[in-house]
Amino acid sequence: MLIPFKDDNPTRRTPYVTYGLIGLNVGIFLLQSLISTAGGRGAYNYLMAHFALIPGFLFSELGVIGSIVPFFSSLFMHGGLMHLGGNLLYLWIFGDNIESELGHGKFLLFYLLCGIGASLTQIAIDYQSTIPIIGASGAISGVLGAYYLRFPNARVAVLFFFFLIQIIWVPAKLVLGIWFAMQIFSGLGSIGSTGGGVAWFAHIGGFVAGIVFFNLLYGLRIQSK
Repeated sequence: MLIPFKDDNPTRRTPYVTYGLIGLNVGIFLLQSLISTAGGRGAYNYLMAHFALIPGFLFSELGVIGSIVPFFSSLFMHGGLMHLGGNLLYLWIFGDNIESELGHGKFLLFYLLCGIGASLTQIAIDYQSTIPIIGASGAISGVLGAYYLRFPNARVAVLFFFFLIQIIWVPAKLVLGIWFAMQIFSGLGSIGSTGGGVAWFAHIGGFVAGIVFFNLLYGLRIQSK
């Protein structure tokens, strides 16, 4: 088992957007928890119905505006501390370098586009599902895809669990390649499941969207010089 916790890839600019996204995710998680705790199950159900992404309700029960909002709001909601912490760890490690390459404004656009691409992929797999989809993992998967494309040979420090816990340095293409293969394997295994769980195809779609949108936005950056 490999758990990355830092890389050795320096940046050329302060990643203000990455810091802001981390802070916003934490803040919304705290607010979400506070509302759910104070309002009970009814408040929790209200949040899920109006701000989580529920494929089966889109453009039918919520109307046009109500169906667009969850594509963005769901990217900042999380189901628990482990869900939040795991997502933000990956954003912390890999987001700064992609922001440095694209610039602040284009990185924010890139992040949101990847999140939407991830959500659309999951919807395409099961457009009738009534299970809420929440979390930043689709957008962050896009960041991983961009990092895999742009910095395949950057070194990443990982915790390696095999009888003993060791810290080893490995190329980013290995860490992210293994991660992506696990998403595909898990996604294929989840086809036909009617229960909740991880939105594996959102991860897959986000990763591919990250490669596509980074190519497009980075190309525009180079042409503008």
